[in-house]
Amino acid sequence: MNPFFIKQYSLRGGTYEFKGAQSTETWTEIVRLFVRFALGASFLSAVADRFGLLGPYGAKNVSWGDFAHFVEYTGAVMSLFPRSLTVSFAWAATVAETLFGILLIAGFKTQMTSVLSGLLLLSFAMGMATGLGIKTPFDYSVFSAAAAAFLLPFWEPDRFTLDKLLNRLRN
Repeated sequence: MNPFFIKQYSLRGGTYEFKGAQSTETWTEIVRLFVRFALGASFLSAVADRFGLLGPYGAKNVSWGDFAHFVEYTGAVMSLFPRSLTVSFAWAATVAETLFGILLIAGFKTQMTSVLSGLLLLSFAMGMATGLGIKTPFDYSVFSAAAAAFLLPFWEPDRFTLDKLLNRLRN
């Protein structure tokens, strides 16, 4: 028995073959898991950086190193808003990123968390574009991350999520 499958797709008269592992569902689950972990870990890494957990300001691969430098960066990103809101925006982003990072990795309330993550990332991208220039959100792949977050709700919870486990326990 062949461990691989061949699935044919017809597109305007041409036939295209996709060869892969035994099940497209397995690969789809792996991709969903990867997207959730990539987004969640990115959120948590950014939070760790702003609290100095990745090293001090100025160290290699450290963007902020402390909350004060993150607040300064937030002010630049949110330049269209009054300066008096900068600290509030910094804390709101920190709380949201921490919560969304944990929920995405755990796979809990994935659909809602994904949409909210996409909106948060899109707001970051728009703020970066207006405050720092359009190249910045592209350089940091913020639009790409937002797009990935917006794709997650279109998939059903997979076996690697708390959502799926809780659904099984309820039934």
